[in-house]
Amino acid sequence: MSPGGLTPGRSPGGLDAPTLALVRIATATATGDEARLRERMIAARAADVPAGWVEELLLQGFLNVGYPLTLVAFAVWREVAGPVKDAGEPIAHPEWEQWTERGVKACAEVYGRTYHKLLVNLRALHPAIEPLVVVDAYGKILSRPGLDTKRRELCTLAAIATLNAPRQLHAHLRGALNTGSTREEVDGVLAVVEIDLTKERALKLWEMWADVRERNL
Repeated sequence: MSPGGLTPGRSPGGLDAPTLALVRIATATATGDEARLRERMIAARAADVPAGWVEELLLQGFLNVGYPLTLVAFAVWREVAGPVKDAGEPIAHPEWEQWTERGVKACAEVYGRTYHKLLVNLRALHPAIEPLVVVDAYGKILSRPGLDTKRRELCTLAAIATLNAPRQLHAHLRGALNTGSTREEVDGVLAVVEIDLTKERALKLWEMWADVRERNL
């Protein structure tokens, strides 16, 4: 299994088994359903998904779905996986310069040619938001070693698609393509997500993806 690519043995939606398991956990985290989380986490363990990958996925949940839902997910994961064995990269505040450098790189990779427009929009919302997104989100959390960018973005897409945030959804549909996912892999993620949505929400989700898919923005 390569660190950056997806492994052979894909699902009909184009996702390999470990990535599919992560996407299903990301979606369940956004719903806060503990029974569903437990079921999907147990399935991930059975599929030999590295525990570190799940840990990193849950850490980025603080960004995607907020503290309350992520803390719920972590509590369930600790029941399933037991105590932390490898905490990964420490979060030390003196690393601000490193977070800034890699945050700029990661954020630019996800947003592609719209990156500079994103920065302008963030500053217009509030000056504090730009460093929160670029440094704290992308530099401190989303650039941590332990889970590759492609899988991170697919899981972010799953979480955002489960929530009602259409502007962010549009950006992360593009972000999945920008970070190397195929259209078929995005199809696979949305097929997982729509199970937890109303028919109306699912229809809007697929309509937005059809627009991005055809235009490849």
